[in-house]
Amino acid sequence: VQLVESGGGLVQPGGSLRLSCAASGFTFSTTVMRWYRQAPAKEREWVATISSTGITTTYADSVKGRFTISRDNAKNTVYLQMDSLKPEDTAVYYCQGSNYWGQGTQVTVSS
Repeated sequence: VQLVESGGGLVQPGGSLRLSCAASGFTFSTTVMRWYRQAPAKEREWVATISSTGITTTYADSVKGRFTISRDNAKNTVYLQMDSLKPEDTAVYYCQGSNYWGQGTQVTVSS
């Protein structure tokens, strides 16, 4: 099983980033996928969930209206579109599915 995140980087406040998570080794199309994040000196927190079909999505209050989770089951990939980024969004972002975790991708929001 592999979950490989990409797309992180440094962005100014108000900017956007799109994270990707490529999955392999399990039946992606039937698996609920989630994004989490962990800021320095803080516990890992849940960010968003998407159902296996992509029809149902849920978000943490802190990102609702700014972040969008989506998936492409043909590509075994889940995405996190992050808009209107704030400095408090700075964290390592992880995707999770089928009890497995990716290695994370760093997102830094700073001017």
